[in-house]
Parts: sequence; C-alpha cells; structure tokens
Amino acid sequence: MSKQLNLRAHAAKLLIPVLKNQCSLASLFPYQGATLSGPDEALLQELCFGVCRWYQRLNSQLEALLDKPLKAKDIDVKILLLLGIYQLEHTRIPSHASISETVQACKQLRKASASGLINAILRRSQREKDTLASTLTKQTDFQYAHPYWLVKRLKHAWPEHWQSICAANNERAPMTLRVNQTVSNRADYLGKVNATDLSATACQFSPYGITLAKPTAVDNLPDFNIGHCSVQDEAAQLAATLLQLAPGQQVLDACAAPGGKTCHLLETEPQLNRLTALELDGERGKKIHQNLQRLNLCATVIQGDACLPQQWWDKQAYDRILVDAPCSATGVIRRHPDIKLLRHDEDIAVLAAQQFEMLNALWSLLKPRGILVYATCSVLPEENEQVIARFLAQQNDAVSLEIDADWGIKQTFGRQLFPQLQGHDGFYYARLQKS
Repeated sequence: MSKQLNLRAHAAKLLIPVLKNQCSLASLFPYQGATLSGPDEALLQELCFGVCRWYQRLNSQLEALLDKPLKAKDIDVKILLLLGIYQLEHTRIPSHASISETVQACKQLRKASASGLINAILRRSQREKDTLASTLTKQTDFQYAHPYWLVKRLKHAWPEHWQSICAANNERAPMTLRVNQTVSNRADYLGKVNATDLSATACQFSPYGITLAKPTAVDNLPDFNIGHCSVQDEAAQLAATLLQLAPGQQVLDACAAPGGKTCHLLETEPQLNRLTALELDGERGKKIHQNLQRLNLCATVIQGDACLPQQWWDKQAYDRILVDAPCSATGVIRRHPDIKLLRHDEDIAVLAAQQFEMLNALWSLLKPRGILVYATCSVLPEENEQVIARFLAQQNDAVSLEIDADWGIKQTFGRQLFPQLQGHDGFYYARLQKS
C-alpha cells in the first residue's frame, strides 16, 4: 500500500455509501480492495465489516460521548469516530496506533478541523469504556447490536430463539465447503484437507459439506482450481436433496447467481436432461458461467425476470423448480453485516409481495406432479411460512410436502433453520408439489 494512503480514510470512504443506504460492501470490495496488498486488504475488510457488525453498539457509545450530534454533512467524521471506537474495542491494534491513524485520516478526508474532536472522543472512549457499558447496557441497540425493528420482529416470531439468533449474527461465519461428488467424495477430500496445514470436520446435516477450522484463501484448498470443491454454506447445500432429482428431468434454478446451487444440482444428478439457470442481473450471471467452467459442468444460463416468464420461457415445462427467492437476508447477517444498515422494517412487506408474485409466476411452468422448492436465507416468517400459506390458500393444485429431516424447526409448511455458531446459516425451505 502506498504510504500516502491512510487505511482508515479508505475505510471511511467505503462506508459512506453504505450508511447512506446506497450500496452494499459486497458490491464495493471487489474493486476497492484490488489495489491493496494482502494484509492491507484484510485490514480494510476487517474495519468495514467490523463497523457494520457492531454499528448499533458503536453508535450508542458515540452518541453518549458527543456533547451534541454531528451535522449530516459530517458523516465522514462520524464514520472515523466509529472506526476508532471499533479498533479500540474489537481489534488487537495498539490503542495509540488506533487513535493516531484515525486522527491522521482527517487530513485525507479534508476534515483536519475535526482532528481535535476525534482525538478527544476516542481518548474518552478508551477511559470511560466500563462506565459507558454500564450506562448503556439496557438499551436494545447496544445490548444486541441489531436495529430495534429487527429485534422486535425476532422477539415476536421466535420468543425462545431470538437471543441466540442475535448472538450468532454477531459472530463471524465459518468457511464451509461443498465437495464435488462427480470427482471426489467427502471422506477422501476431508483427508486431503487435513493432510495440509488446514483442519476441517464433516458437516452435521449436509452429506457433501465440510467446515474449516479457520477461513483461508481458496488457493490454499486442495484441487480447488480443478473443481474438487466449492465454497458454500451447509444450509444452502440442503436444497439439492429436497428436489428429488432423477435422470432425464428438466430443472429450473430461478434467481441462480452466483451459481452455487446450480452447480450442486448438476453434481447431484449429472444426467439431467437440461438445467436452466435464470438470473435477472447480467453481471451476477457472469459468475454462474465462471462456476460452471471451473467445475466442468454445463447448464443453460438465461438473463431474465422470474416474475415475467413470458419474456424468456420456451414453453417446455419443468419437472423441478428451485426458487431461491430474493429476501431480507436476515439469516446471513454474520456474512453480510451491512444488512443491519441496509435493511429497514418497511422492506419486509415489499419483499414478501415480490416473493408471492414470483411463486405465482413460476408455478405455471411446473409439470403436473412436479416439485417446487422455495428457499430464502431469511429467518422472518413474513417471507417464509406466511408466503407459502398465502400461496397454498390461492392455488388449488398446490400441495405442501412434509420435509422429514433432522435439521431446522418444523413449521406448518416447511422447515426453518437459524444461524448456528460454527454451523450453518439461517435458511427456510418449503417443498410444494403440483397435484
């Protein structure tokens, strides 16, 4: 990294559009981190993701430390203060370096006049850490590091589980792999991994999955480049088994990018007649092609809107449809902590309406006796069981098939998984059949 580039200033510039609800960290990082060295890129990601992960707690502390609120135009100063408090409380960076580097970032952001304020607030934060924690401990935002609207919804939906959901969301997610059954098997690949400097264990629920003791670069994984494994959470790996695939079937994977489930379906049943991967976003659709190529698999990739099949469907009905519906992603917050900032209470009803519309649009593409699997990475019933219940009430030819499994919690329709410490993400699955 160039000596002229202050990493805290760089982090602040990345976080500004996130706090303004303009874009996600995932959309920024492939470009912003590319010019940095490995350690600097890792620290930049640590700072940005860390502030988002603990934003509600950090912001509560900052508000208590400020004598008066910052002006809206000083959002960069606010972010620098949040970055400073995060470094002091959640990293091993020496305190003097955390403070001095954050103060220095003011100059690069052309806010040198704020240097004194930032220095004073960060030193107060360091001195008054215990007092602040005691004062703020009863505030929901501070205690659970989640927006109040989400805590309220979780409490209402899952009175026995909401605290453990919040706790899991605040931890770092494990790195889980899916072994490609067409070229290897889990036992053999697990042996390869454990023969290196890495360490891994078999997943509890997915017969294809292994979880690494510590995340690593994919280049360190045995035979990754020749398609022996893929990075995919255990909960997402459960989709393939629910579809009951068989040779000769026609299968649709709706909302398919980045292609993890598409590839897994082909690995599970290589003799499908055809698998169509549908994706609305052309740029994200490129990732499907990349994954197919690395794994030496073949699918028909189409750019199109799942809610408007008349624009892309060739009138060939499908035996199986996987609907991995766009959702609030409240089950994968630990992987995408900026969800705490980007999602809002009013989004849930909008998403539920879109999910219902998508189900209705795709149902007509399914053959009689065909199976549709509905999936989200949400833990909110409004996007999951309630969508399915409404759909079943409307569709006379739709039947909910029970999912007999040892994972998740059985619902009236489908099963709900919650994020688990060192385990799978939060997910929902329902299986429907056309009668």
